[in-house]
Amino acid sequence: MQIQIPDGVFAGFIFDLDGTLVDTMPLHYTAWEDALRKAGLQGGLDKEKFYSLGGVPSRKVAALLGRHHGLTLDPDAVTHDKEVGFMSSSQKLDLILPVVEFARKVSRDYPVAIASGGTRDVVASTLRKTGLAPLFPTVVTADDVEHGKPAPDMFLLAAQRMGVEPTKCLVFEDGEPGMRAAEAAGMKCVFVPSRTSA
Repeated sequence: MQIQIPDGVFAGFIFDLDGTLVDTMPLHYTAWEDALRKAGLQGGLDKEKFYSLGGVPSRKVAALLGRHHGLTLDPDAVTHDKEVGFMSSSQKLDLILPVVEFARKVSRDYPVAIASGGTRDVVASTLRKTGLAPLFPTVVTADDVEHGKPAPDMFLLAAQRMGVEPTKCLVFEDGEPGMRAAEAAGMKCVFVPSRTSA
């Protein structure tokens, strides 16, 4: 994978986490499928629908997946079950090295941040397990904003916390909702293709 940086002068860099820095999407898929089965899902979770929701806050994902599969469920309970399943997984989390290496390089001279649709506990767990936590002093999660992706709130808050004008930030995203959020925030975006959904 080669990273194509758009033209422009950037003073801050914002990274989605799942599917952008860490190849967690297959693990998230399994955890969502298990949680939804507990809530009454028959058969498998619609993979295409799941990947189309990349970056959307977890509680909203639960509601949208439940509606898509015709389930009546409690989004908070399903999200809780999913997060417990994901965090208890012993599977190794693989870094998406070209993006991680770019983040490490630019962090020497510029502020970097995480803006993830995951909850604070899950994001912190992933950053800790992968050793990425020290690289990102600024972390924005779905718990920090009222409106998650595709709204621009996460990216605008990350820019504010980094002390960088939004138009001077470059975003790295693997999901269409996140790319729309970056555009709404007035930021340029680098698309990181998810290896599983591609």
